[in-house]
Amino acid sequence: DACENWGFFELVNHGLPHELLDTVERLTKEHYKKCMEQRFKELVTAKGLEGVQTEVNDLDWESTFHVRHLPQSNISEIPDLEDEFRKVMKEFALKLEKLAEELLDLLCENLGLEKGYLKKAFHGSKGPNFSTKVSNYLPCPKPDLNKGLRAHTDAGGIILLFQDDKVSGLQLLKDGQWIDVPPMRHSIVINLGDQLEVITNGKYKSVLHRVIAQTNGNRMSIASFYNPGGDAVIYPATALVEKEAEEKNNVYPKFVFEDYMKLYAGLKFQAKEPRFEAMK
Repeated sequence: DACENWGFFELVNHGLPHELLDTVERLTKEHYKKCMEQRFKELVTAKGLEGVQTEVNDLDWESTFHVRHLPQSNISEIPDLEDEFRKVMKEFALKLEKLAEELLDLLCENLGLEKGYLKKAFHGSKGPNFSTKVSNYLPCPKPDLNKGLRAHTDAGGIILLFQDDKVSGLQLLKDGQWIDVPPMRHSIVINLGDQLEVITNGKYKSVLHRVIAQTNGNRMSIASFYNPGGDAVIYPATALVEKEAEEKNNVYPKFVFEDYMKLYAGLKFQAKEPRFEAMK
């Protein structure tokens, strides 16, 4: 039901030790304070955003860095990270990778696909892409004029989010209404990307979501993206394309994942349907 109607769900009893999650949160917040907070404030000043009077449409009110885990990790190349932080992030990523693969198999079971189908569909020649975006959303003086992160659907496969349990801000669009995704301590929020919508021929949905900037509190968000390999060929699973859809040509396109990503890069904050059309 969550995959078909919401595109989001929150996971508890996921097997990641709470102590590990607490350590990840502590080290992320320490790193942000020490290395990133000042930089973000300087950027805001440089862009003259403290006193904006009109809505800002081309900037997200967030401070981020990215870590790649698969096919090759780049964590050793990221500047300013303490050794302890690198070590903990590696352990965290390994556990999340395993969790993502477990979830993909549960989705296969729900969809009536053979076990391992989705993992195989994502594999390409070098295995999946797996990376993490570490974000902090700072207090914003004019939250009505700045979005923490503008509305978008995620391009990739399955997304695993470890979010702040005190400061909210994440919202998803359901039946034309923006609904809060409430912070729940030690939970992992899961959402589906565009590729799962394609493979399931629209049975599962990738859903528009955004982050609302808040006037107080600094929201931490660690989103890990388990995506197809660049050369993976993505197309609807034959078992999920109903005859009626085929007759009406209501079938999602077939494409190479990196081609989709090139298109997405320029159109991230626009509707997904024209992207699917363009891939046809």
